Amino acid sequence: MHAMPLINHPCTLCCRPTSMWCSRCQSAWYCSAEHLHSDWARHRKECIPAMAVSHTAGNGYGVNMIATPPPQEPQYITVSAILFAPEEERPRIISISCRPSHKPSQGMCPIPLVQSHFSDGQAEGIVLTQGLNGEPLRFPLHLWYSPTSLQKATQVNRAIYHITSGAAPKPWCGTVIVLKFNGSRRQGYSDAGSNDLPALSAYFLAYK
Repeated sequence: MHAMPLINHPCTLCCRPTSMWCSRCQSAWYCSAEHLHSDWARHRKECIPAMAVSHTAGNGYGVNMIATPPPQEPQYITVSAILFAPEEERPRIISISCRPSHKPSQGMCPIPLVQSHFSDGQAEGIVLTQGLNGEPLRFPLHLWYSPTSLQKATQVNRAIYHITSGAAPKPWCGTVIVLKFNGSRRQGYSDAGSNDLPALSAYFLAYK
């Protein structure tokens, strides 16, 4: 029985700070299994299972009637990303938070929260799997951009214009944010950095 020190609720019976709850209803807090058992005659009247169980409360204890730590919420992760801002001369490194996937067991990648960096709140992603000379990227790059900015040909992205020395056949418009996958299976992100710029430059030079 391991306590989680970051969660402190008063024990329903003795009010001592605890990080454990009734595993059946997950809404009453107890400092020990003994105190849950001691309070069961009262608590059983309000103990509504948090999920479907194969037994009823009855007069005895349910098979999972123990005081346990609640499951931890999935943690957001923060990674470094490259921001190409239309009005800036050079790309820069920013931090992007990623929301955990609802199905991590299925290898689903966290969801990067990039919408706030786009004026209309809309962003679409494309994945670069090849770098210079068509060589496969060990860590694919995930580009997020504004489709409306590209369609309306708004302000030319000066940071992209700079890294391509103005040689791109078609100018890129609007904001671009680039994240880096942590492997070819694309199940998570790692920190992007300046060493990813050559592959990005090659992509923007080939964009038509």
